[in-house]
Amino acid sequence: MDRQALYRIIPKVDRLLDNETVAALTEKYGARAVTEVIREETERLRDLIRDAADDKEAEQQAEQQVRRLPEKIEEEVHKLFTPKIRKVINATGTILHTNLGRAPLSEEQARKIAETASCYSSLEYDLETGERGDRCASAEALFCRLTGAEAAMAVNNNAAALLLILNTLAKGGDVIVSRGELVEIGGKFRIPDVMEQSGARLAEVGTTNKTRLQDYEQAVTGETRAVLKVHTSNYRIVGFTESVPAETLKEFTASAGLPLIWDLGSGVIIDPECYGLAHEPTVREAVSAADVICFSGDKLFGGPQAGIILGRRELIGKMKKNPLSRALRPDKFVIAALELVLMDYLDVAHTAEKIPVIRMISESEKSVRARAEILCAMILERAPEARVTVEPSHAQAGGGALPGEEIPSAAVVIRPGKLSAAGLTYAMRHMRIPVVARTSEDAVWLDVRTIDQEDFGLLAEMLGEVLA
Repeated sequence: MDRQALYRIIPKVDRLLDNETVAALTEKYGARAVTEVIREETERLRDLIRDAADDKEAEQQAEQQVRRLPEKIEEEVHKLFTPKIRKVINATGTILHTNLGRAPLSEEQARKIAETASCYSSLEYDLETGERGDRCASAEALFCRLTGAEAAMAVNNNAAALLLILNTLAKGGDVIVSRGELVEIGGKFRIPDVMEQSGARLAEVGTTNKTRLQDYEQAVTGETRAVLKVHTSNYRIVGFTESVPAETLKEFTASAGLPLIWDLGSGVIIDPECYGLAHEPTVREAVSAADVICFSGDKLFGGPQAGIILGRRELIGKMKKNPLSRALRPDKFVIAALELVLMDYLDVAHTAEKIPVIRMISESEKSVRARAEILCAMILERAPEARVTVEPSHAQAGGGALPGEEIPSAAVVIRPGKLSAAGLTYAMRHMRIPVVARTSEDAVWLDVRTIDQEDFGLLAEMLGEVLA
């Protein structure tokens, strides 16, 4: 059969709409969406015929694909109406996994946000006065109480926070930065790029590994508007190094009449030393050591994606009046989430229970191991022939936080029989609730530190179906 004849065996749109399977889709999803998918799939079939190596291959491909066309249409329609952003089970051991949405919120926080999202809210309405209010007022008050800052505001991420600070305080002038702190934030966004977009000019001082106070002092000119310190929260320089502490820089900038800006990066409220990890400058420490600081909301702070700006009232006030602040402001969901997370920090006795990131970082190795044993037993109950063990593991903070820090953990290790490790991880990513894990030594490792125990039953059931 020649190719022109093959094109004619492709069913017309109206005929496909009458197919029982397709008609059910139309009833559920509407004719417009289903018709579009039909046209896309029939066009794809025409391309298949056209690109076949010869007429025989074209005939084989066409006949096969025409037979399963209703089934293929059904698959594509369901795929179209399945959200791409879905819940996944994070079994990687990376707590702030950037590809998986970084800091998760608690179920209680999510429930309260959902209540706010599904109705009108007092976002910018003062219930006391009956007049227009400030959307960030409640979060600002909580941030100030928690950190000792004079004022606070939020924008949509930390790059936006730094952009707003520099544009407000240093547009048209120079900002002094150590060469050892010209970091890449992530996604190829770099401090010099953000600086350029802000309208400020970069004045580099020192070297990659050594910057001294006199380097800053010698760089000050009549065009200098600020000094920027960037905490290298996503890497470490070790060995023959020297940098100027923020407290020392503050003395210098105060005498020079310049604001000291500190990009803190991850923004920890509770020092990780409390959990046996390396010291990280806390937000309260940074507030007392600089005029303005900024950090990410969805990293070690454990909240939603946001850029948090804290500091002197006079400087924050200028930023609030900057037209950029409206373009960069967070929405009602972020504001609601920030308020809830801050309240959980104020409840000091229960912070580790209420904020998932803090809970995962602070959980003892012994506790993680005990939970891993429970999950292992649940999987073996459903797939007794599977080779499943509990092994020591190492988790990490991730998200550009606490670089090089390994957190002792425990993992359920599956050594698949018929499947390869890659085949099992593929199957896991296509479960009812996708599971993302890591592979090593031809085995799949499920680090339990990042798995919520409430997901154990479903996870064991899904793995049992694959392994049995």
